[in-house]
Amino acid sequence: MTILIPAYEPDDRLLDLIIQLLNCELGPIVVIDDGSGPAYSRIFALVKSLRCTVLTHEANLGKGRALKTGFAHIQRAGLPGPIITADSDGQHLPHDIQRIYEAVQKQTVPGMVLGSRRFSGKVPLRSRFGNTVTRAVFTLTTGNKVYDTQTGLRGFPLSMVSWLSDLPGERFEYEMNMLLTANTAGYPITEEYIDTVYLDENKSSHFRPVADSMRIYYPILLFSTSSLISALLDFALLFIVHYFSSSLLLSVVVARLCSSVFNYSMNRRYVFTGGHTKRVYQSFPKYFALVLLILLLNYGLLYFYNEKLIIPLLAAKILTEASIFVFSYWAQRRFVY
Repeated sequence: MTILIPAYEPDDRLLDLIIQLLNCELGPIVVIDDGSGPAYSRIFALVKSLRCTVLTHEANLGKGRALKTGFAHIQRAGLPGPIITADSDGQHLPHDIQRIYEAVQKQTVPGMVLGSRRFSGKVPLRSRFGNTVTRAVFTLTTGNKVYDTQTGLRGFPLSMVSWLSDLPGERFEYEMNMLLTANTAGYPITEEYIDTVYLDENKSSHFRPVADSMRIYYPILLFSTSSLISALLDFALLFIVHYFSSSLLLSVVVARLCSSVFNYSMNRRYVFTGGHTKRVYQSFPKYFALVLLILLLNYGLLYFYNEKLIIPLLAAKILTEASIFVFSYWAQRRFVY
C-alpha cells in the first residue's frame, strides 16, 4: 500500500506517526506540504530524511488539492495500492491504518473504506457537535448513513484514482464530495471503526468552523434555494389558476408541472453536479416519475388540509410543501441524479 498524508503547519506528531509507520513496514509514504512555509522546513526536512516523498505547494491550497496532488503523484510514479490517506496530527494510529488496508484488500467491488471514529470517551464538544450535525445533513442529502463523515482516514483501491482526481473541491468540502457522489459513481462506502484520538482538545485542527462548514453544506443550501424559488412559482400559479378556474385539481396540476420543469433545470445544472450527474435521458424520466408521485401527495395533502380540516388555502399550501420537502430532496439525490 501507499500512505498519503496531507500536512499543513504540522508539529512533531507527524514525525512520530511516520516513525511508527516505518517500524510497521506498511509501505511507501507520501507527504504533501500544503504551503506550510519556511517556519516548518525543519519538520519536512526530517520527513525527507526518513525516506518519505515530500511534495510541496508554495502556498496553502487546501486539503482537497493536497490529496489530489498526492493521488496524481502515486499514479505517475506507479506506487503500490491500495492508497490509505491519514491526517498529520497523530489522530490515526498505525494499527488502524493497517485495518483499513486489510478492509480494502478484502473488497469484491472497488469502493471507499472509512476509518470511522465512535466519538466515545473524552471528545471536544465542537468535534462531537460538528460530526453529529454533518452526519444528519449527509443522511438527508444522500439517503445513506455514514457514522463519521469527517474522518481523514480513508482507503481506496488504485482503480479509483482517476475518479478521485476529477472530483470538485479544493479544501475540506472535497472529502464530503467523495461521500456525496461515491454511490452514484458505483463505489460503495464501508466503515471500519477505529480508536477515537483527540490530542490537546484537537487544537491543531485547521478546520474553520464557519467557512469550511459552509463549503460542506453548500449542496443542501443550493437545493434549498432552488426549492424556494420553485415553491414561490408554484404558489403564484396555484392561486392564479385557482382564481380563474376554481378547480383545486387543475390548479395543483398546472402549478406543479410548470414549477417542476423549472426545478428540474435548476437542480440538474446547479445542485446535483460534480461530473457525475446523470444525463438528461436518464434523469428526466425518473425526475418526472417523482414529480407525478409528489403531485399526488401534494394534491392529497392539500385536499386533506383545505377541504377536510378547513384550513385556508395559503396555510394548507405551506403545510403541504413543508411535509414533502425532505422527501423530495432525499429522492432526487438517491434515485434521480
